[in-house]
Amino acid sequence: MAERRHFDNPFPQSYNEEETTLLASDGKIEESFRKKISDKIGHFLATMKEGVSKEESNDFSVYTGVSGIALLYLHLYKAGPLKNDREQLLEAGKYIKRPLRHLKKHRVTFLCGDAGPLAVGAVLYNLLEEFSESQDCLRKLLDLHHQVLRDESLPDELLYGRVGYLFALLFVQKHLGKDVVDVNIILQICHKIIKSGQQTSHQQHSKCPLMYEWHDKNYFGAAHGLCGIFYILMKVDAPSLNSQIEDLVRPSIDYMLKLQFPSGNCPSSHGSTTDKLIHWCHGAPGWIYMFVAAYQRFEDDKYLTAAKQCAEVIWHRGLLQKGYGICHGTAGNAYAFLLMFKVTKEKTYLYKATKFAEWCLDYGKHGCRTPDRPFSLFEGMAGTIYFLADLMDPSNAKFPAFEL
Repeated sequence: MAERRHFDNPFPQSYNEEETTLLASDGKIEESFRKKISDKIGHFLATMKEGVSKEESNDFSVYTGVSGIALLYLHLYKAGPLKNDREQLLEAGKYIKRPLRHLKKHRVTFLCGDAGPLAVGAVLYNLLEEFSESQDCLRKLLDLHHQVLRDESLPDELLYGRVGYLFALLFVQKHLGKDVVDVNIILQICHKIIKSGQQTSHQQHSKCPLMYEWHDKNYFGAAHGLCGIFYILMKVDAPSLNSQIEDLVRPSIDYMLKLQFPSGNCPSSHGSTTDKLIHWCHGAPGWIYMFVAAYQRFEDDKYLTAAKQCAEVIWHRGLLQKGYGICHGTAGNAYAFLLMFKVTKEKTYLYKATKFAEWCLDYGKHGCRTPDRPFSLFEGMAGTIYFLADLMDPSNAKFPAFEL
């Protein structure tokens, strides 16, 4: 018998405005529930901070290391009950110092490489008005583009590849202004990614115009695969790229659209017929961002329909036994509902996000597995805190280190 990966969803299956007490009439979170979330954030932060201090880890990444903790505190300055509290910036500053002293020089992505701490540092030091430090981080970040373009062994995916570097450039543009990154650098990276996808597609005689490999496998998910690559490419604001997005990315998404399972879930890799992974990294919780971005860009309802099917399977099978984290946990899955709420304005999606949040408030009480990095941003408690803070302002919520 296959291993069971999720808990049965115990919540009322449909939103009833008369019965739910979690949503206010204006489509936001009801005040007493906001207070409950706020109290839990304080409790979780204390637990996380103590846990991180005991780990003595040399993991400096955003994904599972101390740069992710810095990003969390930067987020808490911008959202949630501690919004505009300068202490959150100072806490972020404490966590980003070591990563910036221990740059790896061989990994280039936001989540797992030097681009993450450098991008976070550039934004953070700017907010702290330490402008020379901010500029130093930005300069080092931009210098990485030579390596990204030159290294032919570099994959294209989000976690370890070129798209992971591209995200870092878009991240600093978002927070510091478009002019901080030369558009030609962004275009060179995009063209390299697209050319790589065309070459792999040609080599494999694929029906998908853009195909990508990681470890000799064609992955489809957000972390290692096609949907993460296509999502980030669609977020690049450069008119000269539009024809390639229309002529290559769009038909590639249409190719993927045909692979969606009847359940609404999506395969993890080429040739996989196993409908089991409901994770942001592999499965519908990652694909949904690609479908929504395609709907917004191409204005075709078929992409929104696919996104709604993703959301439905996440609701039924998204309370994961793996835990409460972002990458492959309940908090990460809940972001899909916040995404759909922003796009459709339908309260049922905000309701579903609040019910997954209720589950997360009982952190550790369901018998979930303990992740390898139990306090980290993408595997552990920091990611849950990030989500809970976002839930307090759902219209501005964004999946960390991915959604722009």
